Amino acid sequence: MASFPGHALPGSFFLLFGLWWSVKHPLKYLSWRVKANSHSRLSYQQLEFFEGLAKVIFILAGILVEQFCPDCPHMHLYNSNNQSWVKLMNWQHCTMYLFYGFSGVMEMLTYFLPKLPVGLDRLSLSLAVTVEGLLFYFHVHKRPELDQHIHFLLLIGAFGAAFCLFLEVFMRDHVVLELLRTSLTIHHGTWFWQIGFVLFPPSGGPEWNQQDHSNIMFITICFCWHYLIVLMLMMINYSLVYWFVKRQKRNSHDMNIGTQNLNLEVKAALLAESEEE
Repeated sequence: MASFPGHALPGSFFLLFGLWWSVKHPLKYLSWRVKANSHSRLSYQQLEFFEGLAKVIFILAGILVEQFCPDCPHMHLYNSNNQSWVKLMNWQHCTMYLFYGFSGVMEMLTYFLPKLPVGLDRLSLSLAVTVEGLLFYFHVHKRPELDQHIHFLLLIGAFGAAFCLFLEVFMRDHVVLELLRTSLTIHHGTWFWQIGFVLFPPSGGPEWNQQDHSNIMFITICFCWHYLIVLMLMMINYSLVYWFVKRQKRNSHDMNIGTQNLNLEVKAALLAESEEE
């Protein structure tokens, strides 16, 4: 939808998944460094299944909002009476949601069907992000200059994340690629919100001058500030996860030492009893 909620909804979708990945990927990487076993890998595969399920649920909600809210197409693509297309912007958003929903289904299938080629889930997600970038490239054709520029900046994160995901097809569980993709996803979400605030101010304030070059310069600076804040947030999350894993390792080590000491005490007591007898 060409409105603030229409940009806040996909922005929230990317933000939630990006923030979750900023915890999951460091936790997976640091946990495997401490102790790599098949049980932990299976647990993370289960998490990816639930990620796919959550993605499908979010996508269905997004499609329903785009199609059945007031002033929406209600599943009508072409009006034969007026001989014109019906709300193509909504249909573009729905197409984007459909490809993300397809990637969610692929994530669930790769869990239930282990014989599927490894990497299909990442490939389908890369395809979804690429389709999103393609749609938004033509989304603002012949629109005001600021509108075009702010959406063009959105494409940087989209195509960057798509490239990272494509590399992950061949370099599975590469933590640097996963963290880079995560940062681009969070930035993608915050920028959707920024677009909503610039083009459709929710407070009812004055709209930005679409032709003022100073606004274009400032919004580019904001784009860089957004990514800097995202990097700082990821550093904080990584530090918290590192502290958590280290604490868990220390507690496990202390527990093992305590168990060993208890076993030695029991053996010593049994030997003492046998000597007395």
